Amino acid sequence: MNSFFNFKIRWTDYLIYRMKVRGYQKEKIDHIIRYSSERYFDTETRRFVIIGKHGNKEVIIPYDTEGKSIIPVTIHAISRQQIRYRKLSGRFENAK
Repeated sequence: MNSFFNFKIRWTDYLIYRMKVRGYQKEKIDHIIRYSSERYFDTETRRFVIIGKHGNKEVIIPYDTEGKSIIPVTIHAISRQQIRYRKLSGRFENAK
């Protein structure tokens, strides 16, 4: 799946709180969720994740899906080095 353009994003109170605490803007997060092409399956957490740019930071957004809804779980910064390591170790598998 290349994009979540037609999906409804279900914003949880927890995610909104995490965005505020960490200084992320909802509109930018919405854009990352809908259009980022960098998506993986995290074999450790058993969740799909989206990687995107928020300003000068790389962010990771683990999410769940339910029907035609996507439910972002949390958001935090991640480095390219962490992403590379997780791919090399097999923790991140390319999402289909």
